[in-house]
Amino acid sequence: TLRERNRVRHRFPFSAIVGQEDMKLALLIAAIDAFVGGVLILGHRGTAKSTAVRALGELLPPITVVDGCRYGCDPSGNGERCDECRARAEGGTRLKTRKAGVPVVDLPLGATEDRVAGTLDIERALRSGEKTFEAGLLARANRGWLYVDEVNLLDDHLVDLLLDVAASGENVVEREGISMRHPARFILVGSGNPEEGDLRPQLLDRFGLAVEVLTPTDPSTRVEVIMRRDAFDRDPAAFSARWEKDERTIRRQIVRARERLAAVTVDAAIVHDIATLCARLGTDGVRGELTVYRAARALAALRAAPSVTREHLRAVAAMSLRHRLRRDPLDETSATSRVERAIVDAIGAA
Repeated sequence: TLRERNRVRHRFPFSAIVGQEDMKLALLIAAIDAFVGGVLILGHRGTAKSTAVRALGELLPPITVVDGCRYGCDPSGNGERCDECRARAEGGTRLKTRKAGVPVVDLPLGATEDRVAGTLDIERALRSGEKTFEAGLLARANRGWLYVDEVNLLDDHLVDLLLDVAASGENVVEREGISMRHPARFILVGSGNPEEGDLRPQLLDRFGLAVEVLTPTDPSTRVEVIMRRDAFDRDPAAFSARWEKDERTIRRQIVRARERLAAVTVDAAIVHDIATLCARLGTDGVRGELTVYRAARALAALRAAPSVTREHLRAVAAMSLRHRLRRDPLDETSATSRVERAIVDAIGAA
């Protein structure tokens, strides 16, 4: 039907999502600086988790890719290239380019390992010596976003695969002594309901930011959610058009923040505050400090600030650290409350 075709062409606008400010901010920070790491979104069903991730894809500036490359390789050579693009470039062939949208790829829970990683045609390889590779979801997600809904229910063998690829930045498929590899660098976004199970610690640590989303309790907010969703379902094109100006504004903010990012300064005193905060919380390693540092810098760039301030630290500390805390059986307060309490102890109240 026409309504179904409209729904395929139009996604619910990111700027039209009611509330859930922490979730939207975390996704924007990850879009500004990929080195912050992925985003984990935990909360009740029906709180716009999937909607926000898929809507963000419409806001991301297009990227330049090698025309005809299955992996969307960067023609400038920044980052890894696939074997085909590398061979063509080293052979003196000029790589043709084109603009493409940033891929936002869904990884369904029931996906097989072959569908995720890709498959090799062994019979053809043995018969003719030609490697024939059917690319999987990881290939499609290269230089983009990989989204896993209900990530806490993901099968262990797929979790192991994601951990390996996230650590190395490339996907390796091996069968019968024949191997194929390709770049697979992406921002990992996961969502789920914590009441349905916990994530493995190794996977949890791979997410740079973690946010909690709750069902709104204010009746007026709930009414606004209902009215906007109903308006979108009735006429997606008209609803999207009403929010296009706001969407363009966010798109420009992302572009300008990326341009400003390198110029944002972080004073030594701020770095000391970050280290003091993480030491008080007892986080393992320095990944927590790096995440707070990068997230605060990206937020400063988003707000057009020349340098990182304590206000920026307070805004990103909980989402950067809440999932890195050790469980304390003697402290029943939530992870968010523990971070907020440590902020006051380490750098003072706002």
